[in-house]
Amino acid sequence: MLVTIPMADGTRLAATLFLPERLPAPCLLEALPYRKDDVTYGYRAEYEALAADHGYAVCRVDVRGTGSSEGVPEDEYPASEVDDLCQVIEWLAGRPWCDGGIGMYGTSYSGFNALCVAAARPPALRAICSIYASDDRYTDDVHYSGGVHRWLDIVDYPAYMAAMNALPPVPEVYGDGWREEWLRRLAATEPWLPRWMGERHDGAYWRQGSLRPGHDRIAVPTMLVAGWADGYANVVPRLSAALERNDVPYRVVAGPWSHSSPDHALPGPGIELLPEMVGWWDRWLRGDRAAAPDRSAVIFIRSSTPPSPDRPMVNGEFRTFPGWPALPERPRILGPSGAWAELPAAPDIGVAAWNNCAGALPWGQPLDQSADDARCVTVEWDSPADGLTIVGHPRLRARVRAETGATLAVRLCDVAPDGASELITRGVLLLAAASPASPAMGTGNGARPQSRAVDGSRVEMDVEVELDVVAHRVIPGHRLRLALATSEWPNVMASLEPARVEVDLGASTLLLPLVGGPLGEPASGLRCTEAPVPDATDVVWTIEQDVLQRTTRCRTRYGSTAEPLGGGTYADLYEGEVTLDHRTRHQTASARSRFDITWPDGPMVGAESRVEVVTGDGGLSVTVDITATENGTELLNRRWTGHVALGSRQR
Repeated sequence: MLVTIPMADGTRLAATLFLPERLPAPCLLEALPYRKDDVTYGYRAEYEALAADHGYAVCRVDVRGTGSSEGVPEDEYPASEVDDLCQVIEWLAGRPWCDGGIGMYGTSYSGFNALCVAAARPPALRAICSIYASDDRYTDDVHYSGGVHRWLDIVDYPAYMAAMNALPPVPEVYGDGWREEWLRRLAATEPWLPRWMGERHDGAYWRQGSLRPGHDRIAVPTMLVAGWADGYANVVPRLSAALERNDVPYRVVAGPWSHSSPDHALPGPGIELLPEMVGWWDRWLRGDRAAAPDRSAVIFIRSSTPPSPDRPMVNGEFRTFPGWPALPERPRILGPSGAWAELPAAPDIGVAAWNNCAGALPWGQPLDQSADDARCVTVEWDSPADGLTIVGHPRLRARVRAETGATLAVRLCDVAPDGASELITRGVLLLAAASPASPAMGTGNGARPQSRAVDGSRVEMDVEVELDVVAHRVIPGHRLRLALATSEWPNVMASLEPARVEVDLGASTLLLPLVGGPLGEPASGLRCTEAPVPDATDVVWTIEQDVLQRTTRCRTRYGSTAEPLGGGTYADLYEGEVTLDHRTRHQTASARSRFDITWPDGPMVGAESRVEVVTGDGGLSVTVDITATENGTELLNRRWTGHVALGSRQR
């Protein structure tokens, strides 16, 4: 059922309702910018099952300015969106077919705004389920890592959102005036990337849309779904701790998955997520105490597995804990006292790690890390006879001497007897000399205020790098390897100038959250699935070294086709390329994203974005071109440009 929901300012949001036979019923809300009636129309089987098989009403909403909703998409997660969704919840709770209880859920973007709306505490919201979402846009999204620009992510999300936001409302959904609304949207919508690139420091801009540090604002029962191959898992221990502290019921389901449905994500094993969510909703929207416990965590403990970019399965097992396990940290000193080690300055260390938010190919899993490890300073420890199980955030506390603006890149790997190196987790930090008046970049990572001048532009400082959360067991006979370098390209931008970085191994400690006793209980009741072997047809993922030109280039290309609401055709295409010149450290990131939709008895529409970010003149030049067409006729062809100054060094 297609409906419009009025906002207080007169804007109408487009929504689709899936209603069960027995009414009134609780209602589940999902709000997204990914066009419910064409780009994500194929997801409807889940909503139909929630209504027909489980008796829940479901409401999907195009957020303001996207899909067939009125308005302008001013940015991701704006304050107006939280206001809108609180009004949507109030509207839904007042419908005669709703029993007054609302749950909110969704994956990625919809998981982000579920957290933000829960923090606003609308009265009718009874529980949420946030899947693959982050509490921190600055440190744990597609923008920055440890204060450094995420480079490879430029060619994906920022590019395709620029094109998607240039598509029109769906004529069948919006009705008369759809074309006029499209023209208004085209005239007023700005691409988001230039603003993101310009907001280099954490602050008020990035706190908008981020739950962190206000975890205590959430007071409704919260279910978190996370994947160890996904870039959005760090919210789990942070939010779980706050919910535990405030006696708020919560459930964690964490598997080996990438940024895709746990039913079929790579790598597996997967689970059927729908029964897990239904149990959660039955507990908190219907009061069925037997449906789910008040507090629990089902965690997949990965185990040593040969690395591969498209492995369908990894070793390990699901275990059940009474909440997220907060484990004691066990220190590992890196070396003897006074053992300073200079880190290699090669700018392209990291190509085997790929991007931090893998989903479907070409955003695959990390490769064998051994070639990159060989170019790093490494420290190793043998796994004990009963193995080594890490659950939580490993942290590196290091004493470094570095020029301000250098990068410290940290990887933790599982090394097999044959030398294959499997990436466990990683972290990055921009080494900015901190002071009380000028805090270190990044939230959670940083340099401590007691920095000391050494020579020239170098300072000595104590830093802490928090690595991404993980649950991994290094089996007996394997080794745990810590690899330190000054780059993790192309996941993040390489520093624009070579920078000398030394680490005092004797004054540096790796803190590991280790399981010291029984490893939870075997998980029961999960409906496990086996991930399919991925189809790499028409997918491009290349890493190329030009020996004579001293350049590294990575390229991606993929796309899909589907049938939108009412029939017709839908197709998308995504292409990207990042390059690095080893001699000059000049870097480029360029992308092209295109959407084409044809509706029966309607127009053929298209939108394309071309994005380019290049280094030079002490900073970054950003160019975004957007084209929109109707039946082959160009309606918009506009360019946006900007420059982000970084100074003589990225600082």
